[in-house]
Amino acid sequence: MNQYHVNGHPEVYYLSNLDDEGNPNGKHPDRGTMFWHTDGSWRDRPGLATIMVAEMIPKKGGETHFYCTEAAYETLDEHTKAKVQDLRVVHNLDFSRNRRHGEQPMTESQKKEAPPVIHPMVRTHPVSGRKSLFLGDHAETIEGMNYDEGRQLIKNLSIQMFRPEFVYAHVYVPGDIIAWDNRRTLHKSTPYNVATERRVIRRTTILGDPPL
Repeated sequence: MNQYHVNGHPEVYYLSNLDDEGNPNGKHPDRGTMFWHTDGSWRDRPGLATIMVAEMIPKKGGETHFYCTEAAYETLDEHTKAKVQDLRVVHNLDFSRNRRHGEQPMTESQKKEAPPVIHPMVRTHPVSGRKSLFLGDHAETIEGMNYDEGRQLIKNLSIQMFRPEFVYAHVYVPGDIIAWDNRRTLHKSTPYNVATERRVIRRTTILGDPPL
């Protein structure tokens, strides 16, 4: 999504609701960030870690919430674990972009650079050895399954795995620098008043390895 790059630097993802004069423009830069996701799950090599700098923050809202998918996986019953163990999931940036920003779809060039990819639903962390469900907002359907059945299973699992006690909510102060492990978490931002408040975030994601 090169429209978010800073002065042509693809390493820096710039999220801002400011116009050219520095005033709130009333538009959320990326509504997809307000839904549980893992950075770059639509790549062959999803994000290993993400580093984010809070340049400007609103008085209310605009937090980032993190969800531990390893802890969530451990709470699943054995029947569900056996059911999902060998499933593979289609992750598709075009799918999630159209759902959240249908008025600003991907260009044909962007689609060509980010085709759908397939990852295991259950991934094993290469360091801790713990398992987690690798889903999130970019997860479209399940390989080899009827599309609608795959969509419904992903929705059901997302509800089944969620527990509020596995969530950490980060409330920013200006200048905060935070980093997290994408291989064991989902995250999302919370809403804020884009017409009156300012929020400017710079983000860099470190590429990882194909999920195991």
